[in-house]
Amino acid sequence: MATKRVVIIGSGFGGLFTAKGLRRSDVNVTLISKTPNHLFQPLLYQVATGILSEGSIAPATRDILKRQSNARVETGLVTGIDTTNRILTQRFHDEEKQTPYDRLIVAAGAGQSYFGHDEFETFAPGMKTIDDALELRARIFWAFEMAEVEPNPAERARLLTFVVVGAGPTGVEMAGQIRELASTTLVGQFRTIDPQDARVVLIDGSHQVLGAFGPKLGAATQRSLERKGVEVVLNAIVTDVTADAVTYQPQGAEQPVTVGSRCKVWAAGVRGSELGALLAEQTGCELDRAGRVIVNPDLTLPKHPEISVIGDLAFVPGVPGVAQGAIQEAKYVAHRIALASAGQPVPEEPFSYFDKGSMATISKFSAVVKIGKIEFTGFLAWVAWLFLHLLYIAGFKSRITTLLHWFISFLGTGRTERVSTNQQMVGRLALESLGQKVTGKLLRGEKGGTSEPRTTA
Repeated sequence: MATKRVVIIGSGFGGLFTAKGLRRSDVNVTLISKTPNHLFQPLLYQVATGILSEGSIAPATRDILKRQSNARVETGLVTGIDTTNRILTQRFHDEEKQTPYDRLIVAAGAGQSYFGHDEFETFAPGMKTIDDALELRARIFWAFEMAEVEPNPAERARLLTFVVVGAGPTGVEMAGQIRELASTTLVGQFRTIDPQDARVVLIDGSHQVLGAFGPKLGAATQRSLERKGVEVVLNAIVTDVTADAVTYQPQGAEQPVTVGSRCKVWAAGVRGSELGALLAEQTGCELDRAGRVIVNPDLTLPKHPEISVIGDLAFVPGVPGVAQGAIQEAKYVAHRIALASAGQPVPEEPFSYFDKGSMATISKFSAVVKIGKIEFTGFLAWVAWLFLHLLYIAGFKSRITTLLHWFISFLGTGRTERVSTNQQMVGRLALESLGQKVTGKLLRGEKGGTSEPRTTA
């Protein structure tokens, strides 16, 4: 059989493991991603709170695949998919290129959902990209810096109040680490303020934290957070986010509650990449309420067996939006493509997900783990969390640097990655105001962008 052109969109777990799964197949693999790195999203919160550097969790995709001769990596933002002629259109800065394909795997991931209130994003960044983590790092550390020189007590209180929206794993981990940062790392480093006076408020519309972990672990996590000083607010819907405050409506209460805060983190909800809507327009496939593509049992699109959607962009019943789901889907798709390229029959068995469990950290030496019916918390859970996450970090160098950073942060109180700049804090907002296709112009010394809507595809 002639060599096939396999194009993969996305360099996350789904895209990377699909490419690696085809390393011995008679296919040419082109992996296209809007960033040149493979991002280990579960550790973004540690970049945001100064524990890890971005390089530790985002090794270069080219470096990972450099020994795979049938794979090439291209950096570009996919802006169009012609499913009739099987051609992708991608853009790198303001230069466009077209790439033909025989098989297409879309693993473009998901972004943050603000549940119809995208204006909240201006004041409450999400936690999906390296840029998000670096912006939040700047907002968190600069809040303490500004509080140190703020003469107004009310404004100082707003600066020292951190609100995290969403009590899933990311929200719990962020709230716990900000509390730990204020209670240990920064103690004694300021003269006007006491960092221990900082408030950390965790808000969620559910009745428990870590809803997917069950009531026992959810209750244990809440108790642990509250012992450390995190204020947990449940059964409350956020109704407004401004530069200076977060307003939420408690269930059953007549009046909303407003918390003054200058630094907010949004960790609630996900929405599929814009490529999902593009595929729906081109193929007629359906999307769920979060913009994820509803796929066939074999992860292909209806009437388009040449296109597979995997990872966070795919809606597959029973498969959570975690790394393990994307990895298993990638291996399944890669195996089927490998069989087809070798001229062997492809079995009709549908994709089946094997749940290897869930885990989340609360703070130093404390975590929760759920593996089937087995549930445990505390130090042993924290060690299990460390081991598993270290295992999934791509590259030996990244594992070693991560271990060294963890050693410094967890065995002491210091954090090695506290560099933050004004550019990190406002860069996203500045680029949004300039519009799309502006990067190339700025690099050429030109000014201005376009009025095209912002995209995260």
